[in-house]
Amino acid sequence: MSLAPTAGRNAAALARQARMEKGRLISLTTPALALVGCVVLIPIGWLFYLSFVGPDGFTLINYERLLHPSYYVTLSTTFQLAIVVTAICLLLGYPLAYLAAQLSPRWAGLVLMCVLFPFWTSLLVRTYAWLVLLQRKGVVNTWLQSLGLIDEPLRLVHNFTGTTIGMVHIMLPFMVLPLYASMKTIDQVYMKAAANLGASPMRAFWQIYVPLSLPGLAAGLIVVFALSLGFYVTPALLGGGRVMMWAMQIERSIAVYSDWGAASALGVVLLVITLGILWILSALTGAFKSKEK
Repeated sequence: MSLAPTAGRNAAALARQARMEKGRLISLTTPALALVGCVVLIPIGWLFYLSFVGPDGFTLINYERLLHPSYYVTLSTTFQLAIVVTAICLLLGYPLAYLAAQLSPRWAGLVLMCVLFPFWTSLLVRTYAWLVLLQRKGVVNTWLQSLGLIDEPLRLVHNFTGTTIGMVHIMLPFMVLPLYASMKTIDQVYMKAAANLGASPMRAFWQIYVPLSLPGLAAGLIVVFALSLGFYVTPALLGGGRVMMWAMQIERSIAVYSDWGAASALGVVLLVITLGILWILSALTGAFKSKEK
């Protein structure tokens, strides 16, 4: 008796079952895909459309305006501030996350509570609090003068310094939380094994601990940098109009000039540059992880 017909029927049945399974998976993901299309793809597509449309139809005038030096200064300030804030959050967040990861659950919860408590407070309230602390007659300048450290009040607000301080305070939890989650998965056995093999604590930390914490580090850097690029409230209040971010330029194009085309072109440029930088960071992180393997 030949087994060929039976094998053929089984193969057909398996193929039919695979098609049905694929159809069920597509039907389950359809609502999520539709939601992503409505809240992400359609607005971005509309943004691109508005940036290329003028009173007479298709035009590139909205992008030609961006060649003006004032836009270059604004874009440069935006990226300088985002890079500085990300670097300071890294320098402060990594030791803080490392400390929380090494403590017992009780004390680690207390440290994380100190990080998260400001996070639960309104962004506007925190920004105004820094405005009160850093102004010429604020708490910081008053203490420094009472201690005899300075004779004249320092300019800590309505400039790049004040904006950086406020943004670092707001962005720090976005750096600490991914780092802490990544560090908690690192088995301390690796550090003990490195010590048993003769590695110094510093060498074991740089060659074992830091590479293993790289996923959390990359996530924190990307989140803080991307959010800093689009920040508006804190630079507007603590910058006092002297620190012009790209988001503030977009708001001015709409609120003052009612120019949706220029605002859309600004948004498209910021989106493309940001995605390009995030792609480079992701590629560098992937290359570093491949090298470690």
